[in-house]
Amino acid sequence: MNPPCSNIARKVFECQITALRKAVSFLGASFEQTVEACLACKGKIIFCGVGKSGLIGRKIAATLSSTGSPAVFLNANEALHGDLGILGSNDVLVMISKSGTTSELLRILPKARSLGIPCIGIFGNLKTPLASRMDILLDASVEEEGSPFGLAPMASTTVALVLGDALAAALMSIRGLTEADFATNHPAGQLGKNLLLKAADVMHFGNQLPKIRPEQSIKEAVLELTRKNLGGLCVLDEKGLLAGFLTDGDIRKYLSKADDLQVSVRLIMTQNPVCLDPGMSLAQVLDIMEGPEKQIYVAPVVDSESRKVLGILRMHDILQQG
Repeated sequence: MNPPCSNIARKVFECQITALRKAVSFLGASFEQTVEACLACKGKIIFCGVGKSGLIGRKIAATLSSTGSPAVFLNANEALHGDLGILGSNDVLVMISKSGTTSELLRILPKARSLGIPCIGIFGNLKTPLASRMDILLDASVEEEGSPFGLAPMASTTVALVLGDALAAALMSIRGLTEADFATNHPAGQLGKNLLLKAADVMHFGNQLPKIRPEQSIKEAVLELTRKNLGGLCVLDEKGLLAGFLTDGDIRKYLSKADDLQVSVRLIMTQNPVCLDPGMSLAQVLDIMEGPEKQIYVAPVVDSESRKVLGILRMHDILQQG
């Protein structure tokens, strides 16, 4: 009778957790040296491997590049057929191999040595001819993979992956990478949109801006709200500066108690509304709109010095950005 699938899954988790705990105990001088070599790199950090190790190398390279450390992945097979030309004298080469005996990596080594670049190995076996020729070795050995019969790389690839993540985290910290720096590398991602896009980039302005004078009637306000359909409108004084703000919710609240549409807007508008600065990031706007005391769904965008109204921004406009 086959064992329950949950038991199989549990063994995979346990093997990988055990392997990671063992890997933590190996961290020390070699990891520090790896970080120093990557910090000193004036070119690219090139990760190289084949098969599952190659896939891990590709992911680590992507993580490093996205966090401010230029890195690329080099398929060891393709390297032997011309791609080895990517290696430069200012680069760092990181080889990943479970066995530590990958023949393709051995054949790449002479080119790296001729360039005099640091060679780092993330190996599952540190007692091989290839391992002995590395400048720095990171121990990614595991006692058990966790797969049936130990055939498929599982725990070993996890250890290599986490070593790469640890390297990226160390480099981020030392280089003082900020959220804004990270966002510039991810302009299409959610963090990039939140930090790079400003209120001025998504607000409604010009002919789209709903506006009214304080002395105009609620009926006129309803008509303007209906025409512009943005859920709020700016109340402007005789100089065109913000005197207040009125939402369709304010009007509904008023009409639930009275039905005189000729009353002036001045009587029901919010005189000191929450205002947004055009230079605020979308993340900052969200913090304001989703405040702990009261949620705001629409707000004016105003020049903080002149009180000149520049536009109007809705929560919906931010959600449309993804």
